[in-house]
Amino acid sequence: MGMKLPRALMWGSLGLIAWTQVGYPLAAAALARRRRYAPRRDEGFTPDVALIIAAHNEEDAIEEQLEHVLRLDYPSERLEVLVALDGSADGTRAAVERFANERVRVLDLPRAGKVSAQNAGVRSTSAEVLAFSDAHSPWEPGSLRQLVRNFADPEVGYVCGKVELDGETDEGLYWSYETWLREHESACGSLTAGSGAIYAVRRSAFVELGPEHSHDIALPFRLRRNGFRSVFEPAAVAREPGRSSAADEWPRKVRMLSRAWSEVLHGGLLDPRGQPPSYVAALVSHRLLRYAAGPLHVILFAASSARAPRDRSARLFLFLQLAYIALALAGRSGAKVPLARAAWYYAVVNAASVAGLARTLTHGPDVTWPRPERKP
Repeated sequence: MGMKLPRALMWGSLGLIAWTQVGYPLAAAALARRRRYAPRRDEGFTPDVALIIAAHNEEDAIEEQLEHVLRLDYPSERLEVLVALDGSADGTRAAVERFANERVRVLDLPRAGKVSAQNAGVRSTSAEVLAFSDAHSPWEPGSLRQLVRNFADPEVGYVCGKVELDGETDEGLYWSYETWLREHESACGSLTAGSGAIYAVRRSAFVELGPEHSHDIALPFRLRRNGFRSVFEPAAVAREPGRSSAADEWPRKVRMLSRAWSEVLHGGLLDPRGQPPSYVAALVSHRLLRYAAGPLHVILFAASSARAPRDRSARLFLFLQLAYIALALAGRSGAKVPLARAAWYYAVVNAASVAGLARTLTHGPDVTWPRPERKP
């Protein structure tokens, strides 16, 4: 009996990791080919839109972002821009005020977190569509129109655009994979999560959230429960500075995953009520198990180590894990070894899922966010 538990843990954790990383994406791609869901888009649909940018100490980025915003291909009389300052203590307000007019407004708010700033922006407008971006994520000119055209379909409540990373970055392979998977999830009927850099929400579908949440994780499943779909629009593109190393990604990943775990443990992400069974399966496969990949890898290593002295399969799994660790460490050191940087990035992301879970259990999720570092 004593060795049956490690055996079950070894095979169980291995199976769950394989499903979330390989099995589910292949299943989603196959299902997408059968369903091929697409919203009823209308290029001429141009409702009033409020573009809300939450910013904290972004004086070096906000002017460039606003210049891009004012060049968006959308009727100017139907677009207002709200910059919601989350306790900025630098020159961000002065930079925004240089653009202030009937189309651009600034909200100077106390430090309370990104979602609180976004909530304040929503309350200050009556626009039919609420679009959201970050201060360091300029959109391509046609992106807003491409997002909004999806709301011609009354079933659509949330639309997420595509993020492209500038420069050489360890994130590149992951983002290519995630973009591919989002395209197939959308074709299956609804996304399980979006991107905070470029998205829009139908006002009648919008759900005001507490500061411990994040829109990209918390809105899609809540809207699906309320009868709205969340879709991916690859023609709407935002650009972000890629982080040059996985270590640069660590604080953001821990912060993001602490909120993700909060949604799992306290936010009702896995509440099946009002959700199609296929969508619940997607939430478990792509969200819960993806977030749990870090703890599952720890369990797999411990269980295979315990079984290795008397189990050939366990010895093989342990050897493969040790080889992977060596490859990841080579990536950390900058060695020119194929797939080494990707292996290190994967290790950092999974370690962040463990740290994010610990953060949520001990202190709750991170509410505020720092100004991102920009490449020179």
